[in-house]
Order: sequence, then structure tokens, then C-alpha cells
Amino acid sequence: MSYPFDVDGYRPEWIRGRQNAAVHGDRLRALAGRRLRRAWLAWGDDWWADIPVLLDFDGEQVEISHQKFDDLSITWNTIDPVRNATWTYGDPDSAIHLGWRHDAVPELAALQGQLLLSAELFRYSGPDMADGMCAPSFLFEHERLTVSNALDENGLEFGDPDPRYVAL
Repeated sequence: MSYPFDVDGYRPEWIRGRQNAAVHGDRLRALAGRRLRRAWLAWGDDWWADIPVLLDFDGEQVEISHQKFDDLSITWNTIDPVRNATWTYGDPDSAIHLGWRHDAVPELAALQGQLLLSAELFRYSGPDMADGMCAPSFLFEHERLTVSNALDENGLEFGDPDPRYVAL
């Protein structure tokens, strides 16, 4: 069976805007009080930002992926980061060797082991094409991580959220 990005078991559930709060809000908030054990990114020579960001909170893994300008998929516990060392995108002759790394981005690696204080969904409200985009945000003991839409791929934002974000 072929899966998006050739990631076994991954079936994105693309949702737009405020619907994400209704579908995922309670489950994201329930992560509070858990520690971030690993934060996984698909890595080749650099980060493949169009493949989901995996955040493992004491065995509850949230998988976040953005596409287009306002599509967000949040899935739970479907991707095994120990697998999928090679992606073919359907063509075995053009294999790309990627692996899941938890240590590639120092700011993200520094969050591992930290207690999650809260998780919420933000909606971007601005005068540009990103208006309406939703982004999950995670507040830790010493830092905040927001996984945003970076124009058809995932972006990692650290620190206080952009003031144009509104909590849902």
C-alpha cells in the first residue's frame, strides 16, 4: 500500500481553520502535565519540512503536518520513527535516504525532557494569504514551540507567538 510521503501507516486528515479546535482541542489540552520525550523530524541533508513533525509526550505521539495555505493534519500514534529510512515517492529508482532525527535542531532538542504546561491551537489573523491558518502551540517550562504553516510545509517557531495569532 502507498502512503503519503511513503510513511507507513500515515494517513493525513486535512482540516481547515476552526474545525481543528473542535476535532483536536481537547486531546491537545490533555497532553498538559506530560514530558516531551522525543521530537522527530525527517532529515536528509537538511530538514524535510513537508513530512510531519512528531512530538512524543510520554507515549502519546502527535503528528503535525501543514500543506497549502491553511490545511492542517493532526494525527495520533500512527508513525513509527524507527522505520522509513528510505523514501521512494513511488519510484524505487529514485530513492531518497532520509531518517527520523530528534537531535538535528538544537532549539527543538532542548525541549526534550521538559514538562508541557499547556497545548492550544492558534488561528492566524492577518492581512495576508495566511489569514485563517491554524497552528498547534506547546508551552513548556522554559520555552514555547508553535508548529506553523510555512507556505505549504511545516515551520517551527520558538518563543512568544506572533501577536497576530489568536487562541481558539
